[in-house]
Amino acid sequence: MGRQHWKKIWVGSAGNMVEWFDWFVYASFATYFAGAFFPSGNPTAQLMNTAGIFAVGFFMRPVGGWLLGRVGDRKGRKAALTLTVTLMSASAILIAVAPTYAVAGYGGALVLLVARLLQGLSVGGEYAASATYLTEASDPRRRGFASSFQYVSMTAGQIVGLGLLIILQRTMSDGALHGYGWRIPFVVGALGAAVVFYLRRSMLETEVYEEDTSHAEERGTLRALWRHRREAFLVVALTMGGTVAYYTYTTYLTKYLSNSAGLSKQTATLVSFTALIVFACLQPLAGALSDRIGRRPLLITFAVGSTVLTVPIMTLLKHAGGYWPALGLALLALVVVTGYTSINACVKAELFPTGVRALGVALPYAVANALFGGTAEYVALWFKKAGIESGFYWYVAGCAAVSLVAYVAMRETRDLDLARVRDRTDSSLTTAS
Repeated sequence: MGRQHWKKIWVGSAGNMVEWFDWFVYASFATYFAGAFFPSGNPTAQLMNTAGIFAVGFFMRPVGGWLLGRVGDRKGRKAALTLTVTLMSASAILIAVAPTYAVAGYGGALVLLVARLLQGLSVGGEYAASATYLTEASDPRRRGFASSFQYVSMTAGQIVGLGLLIILQRTMSDGALHGYGWRIPFVVGALGAAVVFYLRRSMLETEVYEEDTSHAEERGTLRALWRHRREAFLVVALTMGGTVAYYTYTTYLTKYLSNSAGLSKQTATLVSFTALIVFACLQPLAGALSDRIGRRPLLITFAVGSTVLTVPIMTLLKHAGGYWPALGLALLALVVVTGYTSINACVKAELFPTGVRALGVALPYAVANALFGGTAEYVALWFKKAGIESGFYWYVAGCAAVSLVAYVAMRETRDLDLARVRDRTDSSLTTAS
């Protein structure tokens, strides 16, 4: 892979890392600030309130997917990526200065809600813009490898967030963390976003986008996307199982280990931190494998593994009792999830023509995340509060089973030429295979 390709991948990935650092530290630090914005009482109820606001952010993602996907297709991938990081920086600042319940009552929770809405708007466009950019900027023979860096950077953002949490846990008292320490990562995120804004202003546009000859007025429109509604529904179906599994074993894992398995917050955080480092290293390996054997084998392996193994893994995790058993089970789960995360970005981008690629990835993916990924933690806590926590395990397995059907039915996309993916007309849809 040439130097120019690596430069594009680096700039795209660095920004993605900061975006997802800001997105995930909300979940990672929720156990410390849950009591700051809501009345004291049941800890699980407080977590459900913060998880509910976390989920609300996901429901802004379809709006962000539509708005920023449209920008990406009409103004360029660079323009969309610059706008997303600006919105994320603003949201991080809002959370950092949000007043607590003791100071402003539910006013603090309202500020938190507005910040999450901005984050949802930003991330709704960030995923598609970076997925499209990384896929288009890479060598056609190594798209799986190059696009895998999206989840490397996403996971790196979470690793940095958890690493910061571990440092703060070891250098600050528990009272200080609950009092003001949880604000520190949001300040760090805002500063990081400012650096990324500077980097993205000088990034190079992809050649595939610059050479696109589709009609300018049709780019990034819902009308153009409707002509590819079959692919859009496919994105929803193939995302469903993957996003639920991913958020279960990343953002929710730390809470599950401390709130259900009985591990200390420090041990639970260390398990997640270590597992995510290994997980990030697996992404390029699996992406490169997909360039050799195709995308569908990896997706099918993930779906079968998640359908069969979720219930036993989650059951055993609840009774892990210590760091090493919990780490082993978490790694097993994340190895399975790698079959989805390593290549889902390029698979979705490969389904659409250039003029609607960013919107085609953004909107249906954001819808699927709003319905399944963003609600995973809330659904898990609802099952726990209802006294039937094991019901959540079956829910995750069931979502994977639905995606398995989509993986088996979909076409292989590895060898498609991105510049030649055809733009369907309304009449051709009736005869397309």
